[in-house]
Amino acid sequence: MDMSQYLDVFLEESKDHLRNLNASLLNLEKNPRDNAGLNEIFRAAHTLKGMSSTMGFNDLADLTHHMENVLSDLKEGLLEANSYVVDTLFECVDRLQIIIDGIESGTRVDADNSELIMKLETIKSGNYEAAAVLENELPTIEPGESTSINDDNVFSFNEYDITVMKEALSNGYSILHFKIGIDPDCMMKAVRAFMVFKTLEEDGEIIKTNPSAQDLDEGKFDKEFDLVLLTRADVSNLADRINNVSEVKVMASKTLNLDALLTSGTSLRTENKSEVASSAATANDADNNKKAHKIKQTVRVDIDRLDNLMNLVGELVMHKGRLEQIGATHKVTDLNETIEQIDRISTDLQSVVMKVRMVPIEQVFNRFPRMVRDLAKELDKEVDFLIEGKETELDRTVIDEIGDPLVHLLRNALDHGLESSSERVAKGKPRQGNLILRARHEGNNVYIEVEDDGAGIDQDKVIGKALEKGLITAKEAENLTREESINLLFLPGFSTANNVTDVSGRGVGLDVVKTKIESLNGEINVDSRPGQGTMFRIKLPLTLAIIQALMVSVKDEIYAIPLTSVDETTMITKQDIKMIQSQEVIMLRGNVLPLFRLARLIDLPDDLTEDAEMYVVVVRKGDRQIGLVVDTLIGQQEIVIKALGKILAGISGIAGAIVAGDGNVRLILDITTLF
Repeated sequence: MDMSQYLDVFLEESKDHLRNLNASLLNLEKNPRDNAGLNEIFRAAHTLKGMSSTMGFNDLADLTHHMENVLSDLKEGLLEANSYVVDTLFECVDRLQIIIDGIESGTRVDADNSELIMKLETIKSGNYEAAAVLENELPTIEPGESTSINDDNVFSFNEYDITVMKEALSNGYSILHFKIGIDPDCMMKAVRAFMVFKTLEEDGEIIKTNPSAQDLDEGKFDKEFDLVLLTRADVSNLADRINNVSEVKVMASKTLNLDALLTSGTSLRTENKSEVASSAATANDADNNKKAHKIKQTVRVDIDRLDNLMNLVGELVMHKGRLEQIGATHKVTDLNETIEQIDRISTDLQSVVMKVRMVPIEQVFNRFPRMVRDLAKELDKEVDFLIEGKETELDRTVIDEIGDPLVHLLRNALDHGLESSSERVAKGKPRQGNLILRARHEGNNVYIEVEDDGAGIDQDKVIGKALEKGLITAKEAENLTREESINLLFLPGFSTANNVTDVSGRGVGLDVVKTKIESLNGEINVDSRPGQGTMFRIKLPLTLAIIQALMVSVKDEIYAIPLTSVDETTMITKQDIKMIQSQEVIMLRGNVLPLFRLARLIDLPDDLTEDAEMYVVVVRKGDRQIGLVVDTLIGQQEIVIKALGKILAGISGIAGAIVAGDGNVRLILDITTLF
């Protein structure tokens, strides 16, 4: 049987199980006697083994099988979940990840897991305690083995069942009786029964089981069970699919003859009207519940399809603006009502698409507990790692890009921020340091914070390193504020590490973080208190596709400024402008606001004529406010961001472009790189 059609499902489910294994092992390390956690680990490993075996990935199946052996002894209390055991299990999970990544990339080769398997066997044999346990083992199911089916007394059909079967026969369905056998060594019989049900219900409906569905769900059955299926599918094809479920075998199958059942009377249970009515009502309730459940089912959608959908919505928004302009220019009053309806529909559609693209940041955060645990052990530091706000949602495009910057920040906090246990005790701090990763919504932005309670940032050390590396001059160093000196951390090539290690010291770090954050139209700031700790705060837009912008004009050119960067607008006269050290400034509510002429910043032809009154857009860059002098404020507009392409990518001050309602291309200003 060609299993390649199931590869995508296998990969997705395998990744889910690996994430579950990592999270559960981390919990087991903290709570070695947590039986519920052990059961969760065992279930994940067991399911992975079954899936791998079914798909023909024998190296995966073999390794997870040996993991099961150790996990089984842990569950039974024959082994202790000490540091060595947990480390070995983590090694196994890492190997499983490597193999699955190879399968996904198409570069897979059978892995040599002999060393890991030997470790697992050593753990098991070294802690083995002999116990005399009497087991009445049932014979293992062999290929080709079968048994006969005797309809008598296997099922008890009521009148409702008979009615359903008659209706099915009239619509071209067959009534099939399967006897399913389970390997007696199977540890999760209920799971195997569920997998059989899932397989069969793709092409039919199971109307009867023996034992009952509840007993099957709870694993309360011996080595086999029976079921009746209504289907149009071929019985041999169904049997082959069942046999591909790990540790499951079709013992026998038969097409039931309804007339024969009715004639024999042995399988028909006579009921009074109230029982039949009750049975029918129960069946109807079950059908209703099934329908309600289907409404809540989810599907996996390729992100490229969502991107394409977003582009189409963007085009709709653009042409909506064009329609509005045509209506206003030509004064077509009959068009107004239609434009209003299109405006409402496009807004609702945009909202729906945005919600579909939003995913919990948990998808990124879940990869970090394991990384922090391993790095803390490598650095010999004790760390309590907390995650807050992982249910916070972000656009998928932002989610995909934020992972690497957070890796840098967390590694930086562990290596440079938190002290060793001995240093913390000497300072009167708890031996265990705290590292917090949190996310929260605030308006149209998401804030992500990485906070530690370590030593904080040494301002003098930062300035000294910057001077040593020639990143600033001695004169510049004398005039730096604390905020400016801390921001030296983001200069390319800056590092305070004295030695090059696997963790740091190569001069590649926070500058990469800042560049990536700014490419996402975000900002990053640092708040550090000597001796108390450091917090890196990242501000990101909820989405990168459709945003609100302030449209302005300069020298007959129109530009868009993202509203997330705009604090306010104001009007000034030439007399309001003062000069401080060759810099134009104005006083805005008691504060000095530096002024920049937008025309000069973007190299437009500069004539010296000035209007009596000028418009100023107050924008925010980091923690500072700056005034942009423009000719005209056009107004707020919803814009669809378009990339400039490879040739024009990376131009300072330009974030992208839009196609305006009149068909012209307008540039979007990037405030963070404009100055």
